Amino acid sequence: MPGVFSSSISRKQFLKTGALAAGAMLLRPQATQAESDDTSTHLAILSDTHLPADEKNEYRGFRPTENLKTVLPQVIQAKPEGVIINGDAARLTGEIDDYKALHGILNPLAEKAPIYIGLGNHDHRGNFGKVFANQPDANAKVSNKQVLVIDYPAVRVVVLDSLLYVNKVAGLLGKTQRDWLTKFLETTEKRPTVFFVHHSLGDNDGDLLDADRMFAIMEPHKHVKAVFYGHSHRWHFSKQGHIHLINLPAVGYNFNDQQPVGWVDATFTKTGAELTLQAFGGNQEDHGKKHVLSWA
Repeated sequence: MPGVFSSSISRKQFLKTGALAAGAMLLRPQATQAESDDTSTHLAILSDTHLPADEKNEYRGFRPTENLKTVLPQVIQAKPEGVIINGDAARLTGEIDDYKALHGILNPLAEKAPIYIGLGNHDHRGNFGKVFANQPDANAKVSNKQVLVIDYPAVRVVVLDSLLYVNKVAGLLGKTQRDWLTKFLETTEKRPTVFFVHHSLGDNDGDLLDADRMFAIMEPHKHVKAVFYGHSHRWHFSKQGHIHLINLPAVGYNFNDQQPVGWVDATFTKTGAELTLQAFGGNQEDHGKKHVLSWA
């Protein structure tokens, strides 16, 4: 299930952050939205951390544990308002010890900003919930799926749940989540909204199997501005109609030497976003380069 990980916070303060759906919660005191800057929102975006219990675990010459430990000081120094980990938080099969290791490494960051964790195909919903305690009052009540909605002054962030099978490639939102999405977009305030989903959005068997149906729901709504996704460990931009599509690089490792390993420093405004690649491994040619999105 997606989760929110930080240190303790009161229910009243938590509800002010706008997180309307479920997950793991170790929350920290933080500024209310009234105290924050309403002209921009600063987020750190990570994907595919693939963190193993064994810190010596290696793939393609990368050690995911070392990579995440490299990223954390960079993210803390950036001082984001929130952090998103967009799925495949665990190495392969989402073992309890994987999540315990992740919990321990994330602790210093969780003291600085809330961390919103989505699930990918290498995650395990039950094991995740055993390590990151559930917050039922924040549950969006999407049956067998968990969704996060975080309202910032400049942008609304929605983390969807595409986990279908553990350690198998394909993903699915499913009818219940699609029905929720339809009602959500029809009935909520029409303000700039960006979505996060782990799985890639093509038509291959290993992609999000109901991506076309997801886009059919989103495209009539002009306030849907972007979809961020991971899964393919690739840094790439495209569009589906008016919706920007951002393929996120992986923190754990790349699949080929042409792709970076790193994270994205993101600033959102009511009229667009500025995304800066922070590459520390793989192809670092575009490290520090900004990509500007303008909302139509």
